[in-house]
Amino acid sequence: MTPRRNVLIVLFEEVLSLDVTGPLEVFTGGGSSVGDTKAYRVRTATVDGRPVRTSSGLLLTPDCALDEADVPHTLVVPGGDGTRAPDPRLVDWLRGNAPRAERVVSVCTGAFLLAEAGLLDGRRATTHWALCAALAQRFPAVRVEPDPIYVRDGNIATSAGVTAGIDLALALVEEDLGRDQALAAARNLVVFLRRPGNQTQFSAQLAAQTARRAPLRDIQHWVVENPDADLSVDALAARSGMSPRHFARAFQSEVGMTPGRYVDRVRLEAARRLLEDTDDCVNKIARVCGYGTPETMRRAFVRSLGASPAEYRRRFQPLTPA
Repeated sequence: MTPRRNVLIVLFEEVLSLDVTGPLEVFTGGGSSVGDTKAYRVRTATVDGRPVRTSSGLLLTPDCALDEADVPHTLVVPGGDGTRAPDPRLVDWLRGNAPRAERVVSVCTGAFLLAEAGLLDGRRATTHWALCAALAQRFPAVRVEPDPIYVRDGNIATSAGVTAGIDLALALVEEDLGRDQALAAARNLVVFLRRPGNQTQFSAQLAAQTARRAPLRDIQHWVVENPDADLSVDALAARSGMSPRHFARAFQSEVGMTPGRYVDRVRLEAARRLLEDTDDCVNKIARVCGYGTPETMRRAFVRSLGASPAEYRRRFQPLTPA
């Protein structure tokens, strides 16, 4: 029989409700049919055991006060506006009690609470992409990685914004109970099979700035619409009416990345979408996304996502209804 694992979710004023309910539903659903009992016992707690109001106004009543909770197997620390000026009592509790948990998980800006408690010093971590720079500046001892949807370093895992907490929770269910249970949890929630943790948080166009000048903006859009075209610096410079050197410098300055880096991201994103949304073979996808050969595409996927195109498709294509 699978041992029952205690999951404790911390609540506080102005917590983000989906950061709480997303992992809660995954753990509850993921272990609902293992052996003779539920695989997870999920509880919520606040510092003083009193109800708290979420950032959207929803009132949440905890199961108990933090000091009354059993030592959890998995401690979940959600994010929300309440992390901006956290309750010192909560930070003190995390500092003293989180190390007792077998694993610690944060969702979105919950990483700020872990960092405030000193739990992320010297570790790799992530948070919502818009706040990664702030996390790195405020806590220089934390090695912030802005791209992945979640990062695991030892027994501490941090995830990006909101729905990334569901991806991370599904990954933990798969680790605990196996792939079938993770698939069942995803199916019950009508969500995609979990995304790999090192999948980027946002699309190529969101990751890049929009150029100020129209010719460069037009180039950005044209690249997205034509990933299979000649996207060399010389070809793009000619299309923009600039010299290659001037184009490269202007693009870097206004978009925030080199033309080559932008092209790489666009092609990777296009290939990911086709792997997720179609049954097209890898050879065809490699061709229409500008990679030329399946091997070139495979190297790009392994380098950026840590998975081959075939593995990426297996993990991320929508589940077939039962």
